[in-house]
Amino acid sequence: MPETRLPHDAKAGPTKPEVRAVTVSKLGLTETDHFVEVGSCTGAVTVEAARRAGRVTALERSPEKLDVTRKNLAANGLADANIELVAAEAPEGLPADADALFVGGSRNFEAVLDHAVETDVARVVMNVSRLETAGRAVEAFRERDLLDEVVQLQASYGYELAGATSFESENPVYVITGGTGDASADRGGVSA
Repeated sequence: MPETRLPHDAKAGPTKPEVRAVTVSKLGLTETDHFVEVGSCTGAVTVEAARRAGRVTALERSPEKLDVTRKNLAANGLADANIELVAAEAPEGLPADADALFVGGSRNFEAVLDHAVETDVARVVMNVSRLETAGRAVEAFRERDLLDEVVQLQASYGYELAGATSFESENPVYVITGGTGDASADRGGVSA
């Protein structure tokens, strides 16, 4: 896969490459999938998904951030790909035919998960960096019988310090994974 370029910034910052790799892996995207992202921001996950899924819908409530998503898609040669950018606050604007759903923002995530259950989304992944929100999200997944697994990731990046390598840690991210029906049961993971 080509390296993801994100020359345009949305102040919130993109999902880090290591977290994107795990997220996309957990989504298990195929070229026949319709992937939906809630809270596209810089478009980092949208770019990765557009390289794998047959169809992509990216939802973003901020028109400015949606424009950043658009610009970063173009910077990665994906401006003409099968991607629909939707300016809406979820759950409004969510399609009813998603195979895989990524929740990148924590606003209204309960309503987004309700939509995932109602429309039978096979694979749902949510990334959370705040501990309290992670706890609420895990409970929301569990209450909706969506929860398969929770993974905590923390990347540290090396830098030179006094002629040697030291590391600076990023905030940990909780990757909450699940989905509906038989597809979810096949993945194993934590018991709900």
